[in-house]
Amino acid sequence: MVKAVVGGNWGDEGKGKITDLLANKADIVVRFQGGANAGHTVINDYGKFVMHLLPSGVFNENTLNVIASNVAFDADIFFDENKLLNENGINPNISVSSRAQLLLPFHKAQDRLEETRLSKNSFGSTMSGIAPFYADKYAKKNIQIAELYCSDLYSKAKRIYEDKKIYFKAFYDSELDITLDEFISYLNQLKIKLSDYLCDCPYLLNNAMKENKEILLEGQLGALRDIDSGIYPYVTSSFPLAGFGSVGTGIPPYEIKRIITVVKSYSTCIGAGDFVCEIFGNDAETLRKSGGDNGEYGATTGRPRRVGYLDIVATKYGCMLQGTTEIALSLLDVLGCLDAIPVCVGYSIDGEITNNFPLPYLLKKAKPVYKYLPSWKCDITNITDFEALPKEAKDFVDFVERELEIPVTLISNGPKRNQILYRKSKLKD
Repeated sequence: MVKAVVGGNWGDEGKGKITDLLANKADIVVRFQGGANAGHTVINDYGKFVMHLLPSGVFNENTLNVIASNVAFDADIFFDENKLLNENGINPNISVSSRAQLLLPFHKAQDRLEETRLSKNSFGSTMSGIAPFYADKYAKKNIQIAELYCSDLYSKAKRIYEDKKIYFKAFYDSELDITLDEFISYLNQLKIKLSDYLCDCPYLLNNAMKENKEILLEGQLGALRDIDSGIYPYVTSSFPLAGFGSVGTGIPPYEIKRIITVVKSYSTCIGAGDFVCEIFGNDAETLRKSGGDNGEYGATTGRPRRVGYLDIVATKYGCMLQGTTEIALSLLDVLGCLDAIPVCVGYSIDGEITNNFPLPYLLKKAKPVYKYLPSWKCDITNITDFEALPKEAKDFVDFVERELEIPVTLISNGPKRNQILYRKSKLKD
């Protein structure tokens, strides 16, 4: 069976923990899109780790971890994360699709220069080179990993380098910080270092399905960052939707049987763009400091996350885009810090109330319509059975399920792997 773990909102929902948990029963875990621009935090028996590129199944010695063809492959991050795991006694089984393309050294420099040029109109990029990478990929001016082993690598690399050199000078009045010889040397080193990791991803996964292997697809960011259906232009440059798990890996779409969408019990957002339920001041600091293992700060950037209350309008839209079959509700324990729990159940736009997530340009006008639920005002992190939760906490979960009309089957009540509650849905079949 193929399952997917994806995000229902703006990213930072807690997908790493859920993937790490489900990876215990998976033969293969596949990272199917994006790059090292967002981190998945995992806390388990080995310690606390923030993985930016490696799949979250690397902590299970029996799991094959695959970086699929649509991933923006940052080789430097790949080897750094491997080294970190090795230093902590973890030796993951990893394969990298030969069809994936390289995030090249000048992509990050271009990302920084572009954000600087845009100034106050910037997109809040993590400066990881993702947008320039995908732009070059779709312009067919990039290098597929398999091409490292082609006889014409030098001539293609030289063309790409010279094009980029002209672009940097003309557009940013800047020089590349790497010479052509250094660039060719870098590629030749990768040719050697990557050779033992490579696979033909579509064949590997399709053959695994024939053998009835359990495959878990891991998405990055969340539905509202999708380049087509998200809050454009404040989006990522790939497709963080479960449907793209098929395209990014080379498997048939009908093989994805379960889509577990991770939804946070409140809202967070890193980067620019309209965020209807955003809160400020003391209320924001209370939520930010209580959130997660070390508060709500970006796993990649360290920037304080923008925070707000649970947005049913945005979440229902995100779950619709994902094709969600079940929800994993994360960070429920954090809401115990509140005296009452606001939940956005509608948007007011020009005096009209809507339950539909609007087109991006209308988000500036949208005002949240809140319903207030009672808080439990106590620590629930040591509870191991859903039924043992305070009534107010169970009522909150029931309310979320009714509003989203999708079964809530997993509830995270703390940052550690074992802080998870299993729940039987109350929705009728």
